[in-house]
Amino acid sequence: MDPKIKWNRKHTDRLNEVEEPLPTARLERLSTYLKGGSALDLACGLGGNSLFLARMNYEVQAIDISDVAVSYIKEQAAKQELAISPRVSDLTDLEQLTLEASSFDLGVITYYLDRAIFPLVKSIIKESGYFFMETFYIATQHGNQKVSNKYKLESNELLAEFRDWKILFYEENEQEGRQTIFCQKKQKDDL
Repeated sequence: MDPKIKWNRKHTDRLNEVEEPLPTARLERLSTYLKGGSALDLACGLGGNSLFLARMNYEVQAIDISDVAVSYIKEQAAKQELAISPRVSDLTDLEQLTLEASSFDLGVITYYLDRAIFPLVKSIIKESGYFFMETFYIATQHGNQKVSNKYKLESNELLAEFRDWKILFYEENEQEGRQTIFCQKKQKDDL
């Protein structure tokens, strides 16, 4: 099935079940680090993280493949007068994203994995900026049977990928089968 059609269906179903999407719990708990600025929410879905970040004084660019999700976020941002600029984009085609280097104070990705996006993330975050990611990983206790291993991280993969960054929070949760990282890009003189 075409990914856009798949995600439009999922988000339409979800809108019938949820009043307002919630932010990721671990991102909320790390809010003491979130001081506002510019944020990028990749694969934003229905925008739980985008809405939360806009309320934390971020100007948010929210990107998702789903027209349904992007329309919902536009509606919510207008209704709540939040600084969110959502747009439809296929993250598997990175060249069409046109994001400037060192242009974001914060990058967020939740429950989306395409390893080809890591170099882009590293380039668009400003020095001393932050990156938060949470997604499935291959856990021995929890299989996440509905998710292909192709879309799961290996154990400690995010630690290895962001080893040159300052790790502020990291967790592999076996029971939930998820891996979470919150890290800060080091300044050039800190490298």
